[in-house]
Amino acid sequence: MSRKCPITNKGPQTGNKRSRSLRATRRSWGVNVQPFKVEVNGRMKTVHMSARAYRSLTKSQRGR
Repeated sequence: MSRKCPITNKGPQTGNKRSRSLRATRRSWGVNVQPFKVEVNGRMKTVHMSARAYRSLTKSQRGR
């Protein structure tokens, strides 16, 4: 399983880790990808998506 959300297309980001002396070394931040059970075409299916995408989906359904 790749660390990429299929719904939002978010992937890992890279940047610098900074020590106390401000020396820069490369590091990466992964996406919070979790398995969620979602209804797809009337059937429950386990989908790996980011927690932020799941929150947005449930918020839009809660308002109905």
